[in-house]
Amino acid sequence: MFHFDWPWILFATPLPWLLRRLLPAAPQSISSALFIPFASAITNRQQLKPLHTVKLWMAILCWLLLLLAATRPQWLGEPLELPESGRNLLLAIDVSGSMEQVGFDSSNRNRLDIVKEVATDFIKRREGDRIALILFGSQAYLQTPFTFDRDTVAKLLQESVIGIAGRETAMGDAIGLAVKKSHTLEGEQRMILLTDGANSAGAVSPVKAAELAAQSGLRIHTIGVGGQPRAVRGLLGMRMVNPAQDLDEETLQMIAQQTGGHYFRADDRQALESIYRELDQIEPITEGSVVVHPVDELYPWPLGSALLLSMLLIGLPRSGRSA
Repeated sequence: MFHFDWPWILFATPLPWLLRRLLPAAPQSISSALFIPFASAITNRQQLKPLHTVKLWMAILCWLLLLLAATRPQWLGEPLELPESGRNLLLAIDVSGSMEQVGFDSSNRNRLDIVKEVATDFIKRREGDRIALILFGSQAYLQTPFTFDRDTVAKLLQESVIGIAGRETAMGDAIGLAVKKSHTLEGEQRMILLTDGANSAGAVSPVKAAELAAQSGLRIHTIGVGGQPRAVRGLLGMRMVNPAQDLDEETLQMIAQQTGGHYFRADDRQALESIYRELDQIEPITEGSVVVHPVDELYPWPLGSALLLSMLLIGLPRSGRSA
């Protein structure tokens, strides 16, 4: 059905006539600064020549078309019911230099590639949530604002690369940015922070950031990524290697506890997949929906018609007395 977004603009229809009636006429000896081809003709229609009459009606029609375009005519489609949970879910992914380590699963891919695959599956399951994405390294920045478009969030996550935000880890800044972006929104506020290191950069400490998150009602679930210590063969024989030696589990546990969330440790891909499935259970998608109408904007049609008509009006020859 048709809908006018700003129908009150139609009250401006008699504005040219009112200006003609209320404003004093310009002296005949002075050229008009503003040329209105139809103003005087409104009250002197009988004296107009045929060309003037055509120009008058063309100008009136042009004015009406401009008003019609200004009302923003729209075509509203059939109502659609979309799922909505009312939850704002923010994913914070570590893209610092340590995420390029390999050995997180049987393949030779780095940690970030595996995290992107598992997190993408999680994003696609969160139907009805508003999802935002923060990437952090030496700095934290908002890659995707809160949106229902899960495909776009997943795509931008897949396009992230190691070191795009620096090589260090600004965990506190990531939490601070999440608090800033979520505190003005209605609904439940949730954050899932994934890292394989310790806070080594940024202006805000994780402890202070967690306090701010708790005050704003932002619940944070933290995930520590890193394999278990294992023996590897070297030139001098067997030696122990700890892939998670930089992981600050104590801080991650503190952040989760202070904000009412949970801390998880992912030793490999299977453990990470299990963690995200458990998060689906901890933060279930609630039943709810919102009704929306697809909208097609129609204002370009009257606006374009007014433009063409005004060009024709300018091209007509000027004859007789001007107003």
